[in-house]
Amino acid sequence: MSMPMSKRVVSQGLKYMMLHEFLERKLMRANYVYSQFFKTPIGTKVIIYAGTPGLIIGRRGANIKALAEILEREFGLENPQIDVIEVPQQDLNAKIMAYRIARALARGVKFRRAALVALNRIMAAGARGAEIVISGKLTSQRHRTERFTRGYLPKSGEPGEELVDEATVQVLLKLGMYGIKVRIMRPARMPDFIEIKEAAAAPTPEGAAQGV
Repeated sequence: MSMPMSKRVVSQGLKYMMLHEFLERKLMRANYVYSQFFKTPIGTKVIIYAGTPGLIIGRRGANIKALAEILEREFGLENPQIDVIEVPQQDLNAKIMAYRIARALARGVKFRRAALVALNRIMAAGARGAEIVISGKLTSQRHRTERFTRGYLPKSGEPGEELVDEATVQVLLKLGMYGIKVRIMRPARMPDFIEIKEAAAAPTPEGAAQGV
């Protein structure tokens, strides 16, 4: 008896969610952002978007072959064919910037310095605004949250949904788990932007006469 369509869709969605979580953990050093999966006549097409594709591919494709074997053996993907695409404008990608802050904290960089350096890079890349939220045992044994903002960053409405890139990353340090949330307002024109153009100069009587 075949599985009902609704259960099949839910089962497939859960599998892709588990795949995404697995790839995020395994490919964190390569600045993994997200992935797409497509059924093809010869198997499953997997497209991985990351900041450092070379770490995923490996020398002579060794890493990507090993990854394909894991996806086929442990997740049941049929003949996975993996393509890796480098994410453009990485200083404007919230996930990649969150990874960078997490690695800075792991190296012992103070959280304020890590956040401010990231904000400077984001704004220098042309962002309209950015927000970085770091939570954990920052300066004592008590858990607290610090927020750093720069520029204009809408929190709701169409601009907040369409123009703001958001990502959260966790990193385990000696004092416990830290959370890093990054929101970036991309350099785009706002929907309510009004441009006032200068009126064209009216022709002079002499000009009008010459045009007749």
